Amino acid sequence: MSTSTLDTPAVERLVAAAAAAPSLHNTQPWRFRLDADMPAVHIHAAADRGLRHTDPVGRAVHLSVGCAILNLRVAAAHFGWEPVTRLLPCPDRPALLATVRLAESVRGAPSTGLYEALWRRRSSRFPFSGRPLPSDLLAELAEAAHLEGAVLRFPGHNGTDRVLRAMREAEWRNRADAARAAESRRLVDGPHSQSLGLPSSAVGPQDALDRMPMRDFGAHRHPEVLPARAFETHPTLALLSTAHDRRTDWLRAGQALEHVLLLATRRGVRASLLHQAMEWPDLRRALDDLSADGTRVYTQMVIRLGHGPEGPASPPRPVEEVMEADV
Repeated sequence: MSTSTLDTPAVERLVAAAAAAPSLHNTQPWRFRLDADMPAVHIHAAADRGLRHTDPVGRAVHLSVGCAILNLRVAAAHFGWEPVTRLLPCPDRPALLATVRLAESVRGAPSTGLYEALWRRRSSRFPFSGRPLPSDLLAELAEAAHLEGAVLRFPGHNGTDRVLRAMREAEWRNRADAARAAESRRLVDGPHSQSLGLPSSAVGPQDALDRMPMRDFGAHRHPEVLPARAFETHPTLALLSTAHDRRTDWLRAGQALEHVLLLATRRGVRASLLHQAMEWPDLRRALDDLSADGTRVYTQMVIRLGHGPEGPASPPRPVEEVMEADV
């Protein structure tokens, strides 16, 4: 890929990398537009792919787009560009969430291994071994989040129990809420499951002992109908937080989340996202005061980390479906 031209194959590689990012329920709520003159890639929110009941204010859409921004930055750097990112560049165009300008790099950037990892990153909703993760790895993940303007915290035993209680309460509410249950159910093996939503193979089992609140995407009223396995007794959870709770913070949190996930993938660590409590304002607020120094932070995501089987891939949309114009 030449740093002097941005041809169609180059743009397709960049957009394919961006579209490999995770998103809530694999909704993939993004669209990309090339500005060949700058050159730059504009990233818009795709309002028609949002979840009206689960994500009414669009916070998860911003997190998902943030993950796509990070992937685009990683791919651009891999191919010799210097990505220059502006978040919310046009106040009068709220759907335009970011512009990533592709400046020519004066020197080759050292490989971080993240580009290779973005193609291998998957969510694993299966039981982990429970083997503790080394402290140096946890510090490396926290530094990755810090580089993107977020904080990654690892709660102690009491903090972990508190998070799990909030997740269990949220999961119970989601199953009992008819509108949210229907919204979740239609995205599993529905008419768009090959390009939007989750195939049944991506939906993991439930915890047989009800310790780990894994999401029931089918919103079953009777959990005993779901496959069940024993999950880890002492999970490693990480809380991703920001100092504020604005749209720019959501986008930064998404970039931090993907940086953490790619680094974990490169280090052979599996991850899954526990988002249920983030969908209920009171339960999310209950996790905001877990900062060790007493400073209020805004929790954006809970990440479960560990060693275990690789999860199945969720299908991305083809590049031609997420580009707004021919390139």
